[in-house]
Amino acid sequence: MSYKPFSSQLIADVGISMGDEGKGRLVWEIIDELKSSTGLEDPVRIVLKVNGGANSGHTVGGLKLNLIPGGVAEASVQTLALGAGVVADPRKVLWEMAPLERLGYNVRGRLAIDARTQVSDLSHRLLDLAWESYRVNVLSEEPRGSTGRGISPAYADEVGQWQIFYSDFLGTKDAFIKKMRARLSRAVKTIQHVCEVSIESWDRFFTLLEEMEARAHVAAIEGGDFAADVFSFKQFKGATPFSLNEDHAIDVYWEAGRQLADTIVDVRELVLHALYDQRFVIGEFGQSYWLDKRHGFTPSVTASHTYTPELFESAGIPVQPVHTLAACKAYDTKVGTHVFLTSMPEAHPLAACLRKLEFGTSTGRQRAVGWFDAVEKGEVLRYGGFQDLVINKLDALSYQGAWQGGELLVCTAYRDNEGKLYHHVPREDSLRTRLVPVYKQLPGWSEDISGVRYFDDLPEAAKDYVAYLMRAIIAVAGRHEPRSMAYPNLRLIGVGPEPSQVIRDVPETDVLLERVKDL
Repeated sequence: MSYKPFSSQLIADVGISMGDEGKGRLVWEIIDELKSSTGLEDPVRIVLKVNGGANSGHTVGGLKLNLIPGGVAEASVQTLALGAGVVADPRKVLWEMAPLERLGYNVRGRLAIDARTQVSDLSHRLLDLAWESYRVNVLSEEPRGSTGRGISPAYADEVGQWQIFYSDFLGTKDAFIKKMRARLSRAVKTIQHVCEVSIESWDRFFTLLEEMEARAHVAAIEGGDFAADVFSFKQFKGATPFSLNEDHAIDVYWEAGRQLADTIVDVRELVLHALYDQRFVIGEFGQSYWLDKRHGFTPSVTASHTYTPELFESAGIPVQPVHTLAACKAYDTKVGTHVFLTSMPEAHPLAACLRKLEFGTSTGRQRAVGWFDAVEKGEVLRYGGFQDLVINKLDALSYQGAWQGGELLVCTAYRDNEGKLYHHVPREDSLRTRLVPVYKQLPGWSEDISGVRYFDDLPEAAKDYVAYLMRAIIAVAGRHEPRSMAYPNLRLIGVGPEPSQVIRDVPETDVLLERVKDL
């Protein structure tokens, strides 16, 4: 099979919904394509984690990952890099690395943590829980559903100029002690006096963190990588309320960072040399466009930049052509407190089927499910841009269980209570929350398509559904000057979780649009 060439050696693997789109699987797919199209055994030199921290989860080759880039599943990838746009707890890096090494994956020999990657730690995790408590108990707001991984507080330290970089682990311990002690003290005072956390809640935070990590690392404990007490957080509690055993916490984090000292490098040089050597670099993004801290649905966003431009900030290289590969599902999901305009009624039989599939990789939380929102995807195409689209989980829409017949809905616009239509996503939250979706109804299909590998073998209704998604996305993106817009290419269709469960021979976009021009 011939593959459509990538337009750049830099490839951004991004999401265009609300996260959980199956971006992780694309790392392997991209490498596989490049091996075939270039004839090289090692076409991808670097897979770079661009943003976020341990809050973003990927599943690659059956491996559930948070901080370690998805390239770990492919032995030909020389470097697994954490960029300067990442916040990473060194203990979490070690905890994730050990089970992978036991399974035979070379992590340490390939790991490269940029000197400017920021250190997140105990203080950020406590602050994460404390700010959630503050929103609920002091401000009487709805909880945001924080992961408790300390990501937002870590980025707040960046904005406040309180950074501790991984390069600090290459300096003196005395210098690290000074920075870390100030950070821990500042966090405790904020938790007690600003967040107004009770003593009972303070004590509960440590228990919550222990339980969270014990669940996350069951395999590591059972595999003998770590004793269960390694994941204890009560070891850091002080003798009195709102105090920490600072000396012990500092020693633990210093030791964890020093264990990673041989992996701390200037990632900028690695990326530039990969490009000079005519090799590819994949930027692996966490979260998605609509969770970007600037362009997403504030306040229910993450704390980092989640779309293509951040690749250059995190890698630290000049802006240059980049090929963006955007992922979404054949339906929509959301986690947390987001307004979900296309949410399916809980009693809908398809909703019941989809909910069985939808749990967060990082948190294990149940995702809400809904109909495909082409307005959101078209808005990303218009303002974020992407050359390729991947639609995952098309197989999940086949009739199954209680879902034995009915129309599939695609949101093509919104309507307010006065009947005005919106073919874009309003930036004003107060307006967006008053809108209702306008749907196009399309027939469903009864066939199990998880074994289909060629587009022509799909049921006619499935072909029409996919083609209509492309049409609806493009219509939104090109609503002002459609003649000047380059159409994206539908590169892959996912029909199951395994790497082999993809359809690659998707027709050109013009052909897809022609197919549904009269719908």
